[in-house]
Amino acid sequence: MKTPAPVLRRPDAEEFPAFWALLSAVFGEAPHDEDREREATVFEPERSLVAMDGDDIVATAGIFSRVLTVPGALLPVAGVTLVGVAPTHRRRGLLRSMITQQLTELHESAAEPVAALWASESVIYQRFGYGSAAPRARATGLTRDTAFRPEVPTAAGRLRLVPAAAARPHLAHIYDALRPARPGLLDRPQVWADYRYADPEHHRDGATALQYVVHTDDGGVVDGVAAYRVKADDGDYGPDGVVTVLDVLAADVAVEAALWRHVFDLDLVRKWRRWSNPLDSVLAHLLLDPRAMRQEVVDSLWVRLVDVDRALAARRYRTDIDVVLEVSDQLCPWNAGRWRLSGGPDGAVCAATTDAAEIRLSSTELGAVYLGGPTLVGLAAAGRVQAESAAVLDRAAVAFGWPVAPYCPEVF
Repeated sequence: MKTPAPVLRRPDAEEFPAFWALLSAVFGEAPHDEDREREATVFEPERSLVAMDGDDIVATAGIFSRVLTVPGALLPVAGVTLVGVAPTHRRRGLLRSMITQQLTELHESAAEPVAALWASESVIYQRFGYGSAAPRARATGLTRDTAFRPEVPTAAGRLRLVPAAAARPHLAHIYDALRPARPGLLDRPQVWADYRYADPEHHRDGATALQYVVHTDDGGVVDGVAAYRVKADDGDYGPDGVVTVLDVLAADVAVEAALWRHVFDLDLVRKWRRWSNPLDSVLAHLLLDPRAMRQEVVDSLWVRLVDVDRALAARRYRTDIDVVLEVSDQLCPWNAGRWRLSGGPDGAVCAATTDAAEIRLSSTELGAVYLGGPTLVGLAAAGRVQAESAAVLDRAAVAFGWPVAPYCPEVF
């Protein structure tokens, strides 16, 4: 007898422990009550899905309601998250069913025009029209090599170590001031700030709790904050500690340099690292030795245009653009076809057209270039984008670009 297919439905809030238990098993992680309680604070059951096989949850998916900085604008985004399929139910199409239902519901409700996620496996979500839109760098180095260039400005004011409770309001204020300028950053209301700076001991890997240092100007106003932790170690030739930097947020370059100098000059620390650094980090230009910071570029935020017309009209463009795009999109057929995009630095419109296509690409490539990072020219060189002429491609690539590299430091 044929086994009935699992049924998709909304979970109840009370089912979150079972929801989380499945995800912990899928990702091979030991479940901790503290982690489950933290995740429950941001869980949105009304935007989540479970696949039920009888009484058992065998697959999960969720959405977080966030606001994403895109070039020139702030845009509601569906943060796709909590996706997992039980190992007993792999290769049955459950992931595709959940992703398809999410995108269809977003389209039919005219909710967020864009979805975004972090991918546990970078190949999977390209199949569903997501493009790698905001690469990040894993940055590492030796503290002894971090001398700054003589031109680096010096900030007036002072540094103070403060407890988390004193640092958090300043982190929020400075982050909110910086957020509109950099594509890829997410809004951070209190519940998400609590989520980011939660500091359970089992996540520290033997290091200290998060340490906070603030910079105040001559008037006593806090204009910069850094958050980091230190793991002590003794090497064969003396202290061999490691400082791991979570955040360096500053009102200007001089203050940022002062915060980095504090981190690099910590006693008993030989190595430094930052798990997520912007590709255009000013730190690279502060260092006298260009080899003092080694960077490994990896993916972070993946972007998917739910509705091509609404999404392309929502952002700004670096230069004037007037181009006909032909989009292929198997999962969201309402996006497939030709779209005329016209606009520039002050706004844009996008509408269906029967005019001849000038650039052809899939929803995956469109997601990749949406935040102004990867370029149409680069994707075309790899055969992923086709254009009627090099001139058309170049003009569109410049318009889609942005002066600030996209960056998303927080996993969700």
